[in-house]
Amino acid sequence: MAHLITNCSFSASPAVKTFSGSPGYCCNVGQLQNSKSSNLSLKSSFKRQKKSYVTCASAAVQGQTQTPLTGSQEASGHSSSKPKKVMVIGGDGYCGWATALHLSNKGYEVAIVDNLVRRLFDHQLGLDSLTPITSIQNRVRRWKSLTGKTIQLFIGDICDFDFLSEAFKSFEPDAAVHFGEQRSAPYSMIDRSRAVYTQHNNVIGTLNVLFAIKEYSEECHLVKLGTMGEYGTPNIDIEEGFITITHNGRTDTLPYPKQASSFYHLSKVHDSHNIAFTCKAWGIRATDLNQGVVYGVRTDETAMHEELSNRFDYDGVFGTALNRFCVQAAVGHPLTVYGKGGQTRGYLDIRDTVQCVELAIANPAKPGEFRVFNQFTEQFSVNDLAKLVTAAGAKLGLDVQTKSVPNPRVEAEEHYYNAKHTKLIELGLVPHLLSDSLLDSLLNFAVQYKDRVDTAQIMPSVSWKKMGAKPRTVSV
Repeated sequence: MAHLITNCSFSASPAVKTFSGSPGYCCNVGQLQNSKSSNLSLKSSFKRQKKSYVTCASAAVQGQTQTPLTGSQEASGHSSSKPKKVMVIGGDGYCGWATALHLSNKGYEVAIVDNLVRRLFDHQLGLDSLTPITSIQNRVRRWKSLTGKTIQLFIGDICDFDFLSEAFKSFEPDAAVHFGEQRSAPYSMIDRSRAVYTQHNNVIGTLNVLFAIKEYSEECHLVKLGTMGEYGTPNIDIEEGFITITHNGRTDTLPYPKQASSFYHLSKVHDSHNIAFTCKAWGIRATDLNQGVVYGVRTDETAMHEELSNRFDYDGVFGTALNRFCVQAAVGHPLTVYGKGGQTRGYLDIRDTVQCVELAIANPAKPGEFRVFNQFTEQFSVNDLAKLVTAAGAKLGLDVQTKSVPNPRVEAEEHYYNAKHTKLIELGLVPHLLSDSLLDSLLNFAVQYKDRVDTAQIMPSVSWKKMGAKPRTVSV
């Protein structure tokens, strides 16, 4: 459901800044939760307005012992009491929320930019997080009450350049962490309208961020969340962004070939090309973090209070493999291995996601530099994960079964996979590897909330081959 913002504020904030313009698109979470309608029109949900109000709570980071420096301050060796300002685009989402809290806790001045559309997707598809999550306004209020640190909020759509411009001019970020994209491959393959939405939202949104940096914050370092899925599963080692090739006696270092496997992954490939071009043409500094599959739910910050809890997706559209398997084991549902189960990918703990982003911010790219880091810590096949969860479940008295289900995707089910991931380690990443204790914790967490599991959402229902032009607006 789309709502128009004409004048809104967050009462717990010490001050509110409002920028005038025509009313714009926003997703009002409270009204969505209370809505009696279960069949929402995609057309109205994705309607864009040309201008938006920008509403934000003013921020004052208090009590930090160390102040992160801006890129220019680091380069000059000049110290300042002014905290480094980081805009987290998509800060209400799974990775974005954990990152925003982590950076705020480290002494950065943080602003979240989000249109809250991820919550709308759940409402449209009849899905829900395993963990109850409160509104973004309640989240930042609770963070303020616990830590004394304020996170600014800019509620609006980055595909609306007027809105994004006002956010950039108001906050003046030193770094922009860009999570603000539709991040599910299955969602992009539901139907034509979702495929178009995914590409428009992701590609145009990123282009707007690039233009905003050029126009209003030339020194801003873009930290963009890409995906290891851009590479596909080639029969050679996957390098970090670039590969040196000798052909017919000549040698060059070129972008690593991309073999995207969904309309979502294709949008990420387009993003990478656009970012690389603007680094060369405009001198933008950018780090592309090609992230593997993330698992886990708790970080030090999200564990501080139930109102800071992160979302935990277990359904066939947004749930990632290990998280889904832990929930399936907790409720006694067989682990759903797609096809032969040899699909191998890079994985990382969400605590390492926030650590990687912080490392990229603290060690910014140079002006005109386009860096690519492969962001994962270990490689597993789907069968590997199923065996690990089965063994961990047995220790907790769970009878965990596994079954092969028809693969809804078009992908190799047995293949070579060896991806390099050394650059973040060289910057200081200390990974949280997948241990027995971590699996025990994840399973116990899933058991704790198993009464919230909707078993109808466990099986995959989005087929790569069967997607069509007709919109699917009801629960999938």
